[in-house]
Amino acid sequence: MEAEFSSLMRELSACGHQAPALIERAQLPRWCRRPLFFFLGYIARAEGRVTEADIGNAESLIKAMKLSARQRRRAIGWFQQGKAAEKLPFLRGLALRLSRRLWPAPALKTAICLCHASQLSGRPGKPRRYRCEDAIDQIGLPVGVSEDIFNSYASKVWARYTKSISKPTSYQQACELLGVTRRDSLEVIKRAYRKKVSECHPDKLAQQQVSASEKSLAKERLLNYQQAWELIKRHHAAG
Repeated sequence: MEAEFSSLMRELSACGHQAPALIERAQLPRWCRRPLFFFLGYIARAEGRVTEADIGNAESLIKAMKLSARQRRRAIGWFQQGKAAEKLPFLRGLALRLSRRLWPAPALKTAICLCHASQLSGRPGKPRRYRCEDAIDQIGLPVGVSEDIFNSYASKVWARYTKSISKPTSYQQACELLGVTRRDSLEVIKRAYRKKVSECHPDKLAQQQVSASEKSLAKERLLNYQQAWELIKRHHAAG
């Protein structure tokens, strides 16, 4: 299971920590749909109100799975059932629980989707996180799985826009901001700049559904990256 989990986490990282993109590339078996959408609804109602982000995430998974109109209606029905549940039925997720030892991939993919759903607005509060952990326990996975998934989001997603950065005023500061050195060629620096900009581009943020404060910090970072790149271009032109 550890090797399978490590492989899926690398795939999740390659997908920008977007679970629907992971599911589009590594499909879930059909028999996983009912527990998945039920658990998604259960998590979505953790704080009393289902948000547009929760609905959008479920729709993104439906699209990633390429469900037909009839299958979509069933998925929505399971989501509604989970939303209405006060506690998890013991038999929900039984197939995942029974299959996880011989075939852990479906349970692990489901767990990743549940953790992703828990943190749609950033670091999850206790109600969403507890419901997510209960669901993952229900499918027979150890609590350490959810911890590892959340830790990955913490280091790659949540921490990305939590700290402001200063405007560069020198060539050295500009290089440090873009993660390059003074010895790197302009072409290398340009690639680093584009990568930095892509991380906080408004279109990518819209897909990640980050909070308003995170969007504000990301916008500030974008401006600083642009200023760093302009400073570096002027330096090279003068040289």
